[in-house]
Amino acid sequence: MEDWEGFIPACRSLRTHSVLLDVLCAMASPLKSLVNDDSRYQKSFQLFLERSSEHQCMQDFIHNKLPDILASIGNGKSHLNVIGVGSGAGEIDLEILSELHMKHPGVTVDNEVVEPSSQQLHNYRVLVSQKPGLDYIKFTWNKMTASGFEEHWKVKKMTKKADFIHMIQMLYYVKDPGATINFFQSLLDKNGKLLIILVSGESGWGKLWRTYRNQLCNTEISQCVTTGDIKSFLDSKGVSYQSYELPSQMDITECFTEGDEKGELLLDFLTEVLDFSKTASPELKAGVMELLRHPDCSVESNGKVIFNNNLGVIVIDQVS
Repeated sequence: MEDWEGFIPACRSLRTHSVLLDVLCAMASPLKSLVNDDSRYQKSFQLFLERSSEHQCMQDFIHNKLPDILASIGNGKSHLNVIGVGSGAGEIDLEILSELHMKHPGVTVDNEVVEPSSQQLHNYRVLVSQKPGLDYIKFTWNKMTASGFEEHWKVKKMTKKADFIHMIQMLYYVKDPGATINFFQSLLDKNGKLLIILVSGESGWGKLWRTYRNQLCNTEISQCVTTGDIKSFLDSKGVSYQSYELPSQMDITECFTEGDEKGELLLDFLTEVLDFSKTASPELKAGVMELLRHPDCSVESNGKVIFNNNLGVIVIDQVS
């Protein structure tokens, strides 16, 4: 089956790991996915943005850590090839390209955009048209999934190599994350880097998924995959990598007030279930609520319950 990155049309600068459960127990459960109700999804998503620090931790990484990574690519070339996989509406891509330009001034860039959503590609094109100073970049628009891009690349017998590839918050939506990593790593040129950002295995999300994977993941649609899973895969293959933790938190206090409207929105967002508190079985609801408050997921301070929303970053070199 096709991979599903980009299945939910949301701006990637606004999209987070929280859109990782596209259809929750869709086959065997009365629970409905939150994405079936776009209005409620958008409300819960906006509330997540207000209650979490994820955007800030992503920005901090791009502006403070990523430049040193980008400085090591290119091997002195005057032209760089970049691939963005699951690029969404392009805000994050353009920030990355801006940092690349500052580290390699005067270098031209061929930027392959891989995104299956027509709307997202349109939004990306509009963003590019409105942003001055991008003459050094040639954009190639690929309306396709990661697996579609791989098939296209192989059919065309492409030999071009990439200096930098980024896959941000998208490996949840491929059928085989390991195979996807293997393919894109094989495209790296000398000194090339593959950047992966996912929810951290040490986050509350990781604990939630490890405990309720069967109830909260339809693996035909999405994978409850964390950077911990990716590290285990890379270790098993003997692949070296650099890793970073991006501290982030989310105030979920309102989830524990029965009937609180915002709390119920946040619960929907955490589980990706529409009206979770009303439709989940008493056993599932009790288990999830207990786990969300458990020290493995959250800390309690000054009357607030603060969920561990950490992200993880993995940087992989070309195949040695």
